[in-house]
Amino acid sequence: MLRTALQIGWPAFIAAGVMELLVFAHVDPSDLHTIGGAEIALSRQAVYTIAFFAFWAVIAAACTFCWMLLRREEDINR
Repeated sequence: MLRTALQIGWPAFIAAGVMELLVFAHVDPSDLHTIGGAEIALSRQAVYTIAFFAFWAVIAAACTFCWMLLRREEDINR
């Protein structure tokens, strides 16, 4: 189980870091607004942190789904 968690979590961590670099190379956190148009009252570091964990969660979910699809029938029916 630990091996599976590491196989999913580590690539997702690396991909989240890359996504963070790509997104915030083009987006300034102080320019972000809510859907209603109000400014976000968070520091830059808070926006970076929240975005990183959001990227990590979404990418980990995608990795988990791929892992589930790649499992063999013999592994599932043990």
